[in-house]
Amino acid sequence: MRVLLVPNAANPRSIEATRAAAAWLAARGVSVVLEAGDAQAAGLPELGVPRADARTADLAVALGGDGTMLKAVHAIGTPDVPLLGINLGRLGFLSGAESEHMEQALEAALAGEARVERRSVLEAVVTAGGRHAGTFHALNEVHVGRAGGARAVELEVSVNGVRLWRFVCDGVVVATPTGSTAYALSAGGPIVSPEVRGSIVVPVAPHALGVRPVVVATSDVVEVGCPNPARADACVTVDGDEIPCRTNLERVTITSGSREASLLKVDGEGFFKVLADKLLER
Repeated sequence: MRVLLVPNAANPRSIEATRAAAAWLAARGVSVVLEAGDAQAAGLPELGVPRADARTADLAVALGGDGTMLKAVHAIGTPDVPLLGINLGRLGFLSGAESEHMEQALEAALAGEARVERRSVLEAVVTAGGRHAGTFHALNEVHVGRAGGARAVELEVSVNGVRLWRFVCDGVVVATPTGSTAYALSAGGPIVSPEVRGSIVVPVAPHALGVRPVVVATSDVVEVGCPNPARADACVTVDGDEIPCRTNLERVTITSGSREASLLKVDGEGFFKVLADKLLER
């Protein structure tokens, strides 16, 4: 068994938990690895490996909040590697256990006793400067819009070739149900159970009165374009990480990808219990 540990290098609690998890796993004969940069940050340089090597793990463990979970999803890059989240952050929507139950959670994951939740992932194909600029995958969301400090952009949003809107705005978020409690929620989108198959399209600060969030099916194709060169200073952000804007963005085509993320749950709490306890006011 080979386990990849993914810490939040900026969180001292995460670093401490990572070192404790590494020692606990090693004492049980489990091979432990971290990406090279994370290994240095955790003071475990001897466990560092390149990202390509990290993707050969049998299990990934994220020690932090939801941001660390997203980091881990992108680090492993495949649904074949299940991911256990140990919550050391504020909300922990994606985590499978709280920090005080870390050893019990690790034991359950190693024994194959954790519940597996399959989460849909978006695929975004970016066209810029007249050429294909990359294909990216998102567990939470894809945002197309202005970068920090830039002025509002003009976007055109179509679904299956039918134009829905053309407006000046801060941007558009296309989110999975998993991501409905993140940026999309802050922009006025609905909370969607992760059991629902589909995506939500949420305008961000539109300069228009008749624009509302839309829920689309997994088979639908969402296109976000920049039809006005004078207001085309848009960038693409995938799960909070901005893709460098080297040339004018032309179009982003977003679909429900063939990939899924496999999240492990050992705390027995369902989505609505977590939602009620951590986000909704009661």
